[in-house]
Amino acid sequence: MARVAIVTGGAGGFGTAIAERLRLYGLEVVAADLPELDVTDSDSVDRLVTDVLARYGSVDVLVNNAGVAGPTAPVAEYPFEEWRRVVDVNLTGTFLCTRRCLAPMLEHGHGRIVNIASIAGKEGNPMAGAYSSSKGAVIAVTKAIGKDVAGSGILVNCIAPAVINTPILGQISEEHIAYMTARIPLARVGEPAEVAALICWLASEEMTFSTGACFDISGGRATY
Repeated sequence: MARVAIVTGGAGGFGTAIAERLRLYGLEVVAADLPELDVTDSDSVDRLVTDVLARYGSVDVLVNNAGVAGPTAPVAEYPFEEWRRVVDVNLTGTFLCTRRCLAPMLEHGHGRIVNIASIAGKEGNPMAGAYSSSKGAVIAVTKAIGKDVAGSGILVNCIAPAVINTPILGQISEEHIAYMTARIPLARVGEPAEVAALICWLASEEMTFSTGACFDISGGRATY
């Protein structure tokens, strides 16, 4: 019986590349996005996971990929409603989807959860206070949940990409993209397929001895 994966933010960018790669590995993939899934709404998350369980009988892999960049602005001028939106999608969405999927994973004694953080969560990008904060929190909650469920058969990890060639770049100013790219020793942006390959390994049965960890895929930008 094929393993079943839920990929949030599955309509484009990382989501499409992740879903395609997981299917190549033989998984049944539910790639969920707006309007069918609002990761900031616990009822919406519950409906999706309930439907997946009714159709397939299990949730074996969760990739918390849904995310937004938010405006490019200093904190002193950052709109509160935008701060709340970025944190709700990037952090609260990760929490809600993980919380809902943990029960069926614990029941089966097995699961893989991969969260999408960012190099901004480690270094803090200027003019991106909400995004950097939310992604730093994703790294922290990954570490916490990994310890929560250690020994249960569920492994929880995250990745920290540098700038990747996805539609989310359309939400970011050219100046900010140039700043991020200039800090990458390999001197280019990453491609979704490169990130999807790492995610698929973290979601695989081959990955058995890592939990609560953050894996860099930053073209050499990461220093820790």
